[in-house]
Amino acid sequence: MKQITSIQNTFIKSLVLLQEKSKSRKQSGTFLIEGKREIELAIKGDYELETILFLPDLISKDQINKLSNNSFDLIEINKEVYQKLAYRDTTEGILAIAKIKSHVLSDLILPENPLILVMESIEKPGNIGAMLRTCDAANIDAVIIANPKTDLYNPNIVRSSVGCLFTNQIATGTTDDVIQFLKDKNISIFSATLQNSNAYHQENYTNPTALVVGTEATGLTQAWRDHSKQNILIPMQGEIDSMNVSVASAILLYEAKRQRGFIQQ
Repeated sequence: MKQITSIQNTFIKSLVLLQEKSKSRKQSGTFLIEGKREIELAIKGDYELETILFLPDLISKDQINKLSNNSFDLIEINKEVYQKLAYRDTTEGILAIAKIKSHVLSDLILPENPLILVMESIEKPGNIGAMLRTCDAANIDAVIIANPKTDLYNPNIVRSSVGCLFTNQIATGTTDDVIQFLKDKNISIFSATLQNSNAYHQENYTNPTALVVGTEATGLTQAWRDHSKQNILIPMQGEIDSMNVSVASAILLYEAKRQRGFIQQ
């Protein structure tokens, strides 16, 4: 089994670039996963692991071997190398190099009556991660990112989603392509926007539904308003006219789930 004890090691430097540079992730087709729970969810989500690096002071080889029957390279590292690569000290001393998946719209497998969240041009990784957590909690059928502005495998998304990046069906595409995909599938579009809107709880989401949210700063592009079955809003009773997009998404999704009878009383 290989051991690496220097942060000057060429391979370790390449992993630092994987953490820091989207270009490096795209060129290599790989990304880093940090933490036992996140790695377990990635394996469950059929991500292919190439290499696992571990700190033996925190996790044993036997524990790692129990994670998966699939083959991967195993590298023992020391505390200095681990701290160079890890964002958190509480991730059980384990990191994995995994292969990036394809996220094309045609790969989505949808049921007859899907519930989908579409996020357009969301930039902040923390917001994307939080929304992926909500989508997992609500067990919706798919997440689509239209006009993505942030690399899906940004470590801040992996981390803030607490592994829910791996538990959701996710596709990306241009706004035009996503709209056409939804129309071809006869999925009704409900766009969260202030213009020509009804209160969100007045609409019916029990049929095939896509709930669409945009950035807090600029909202959704005109194309979504033009193709909506109905624009919707969450009534504001304070001094401001919007809320964090991840919070808004949670409110909309759980209203749809409530209407579908999937929320236990």
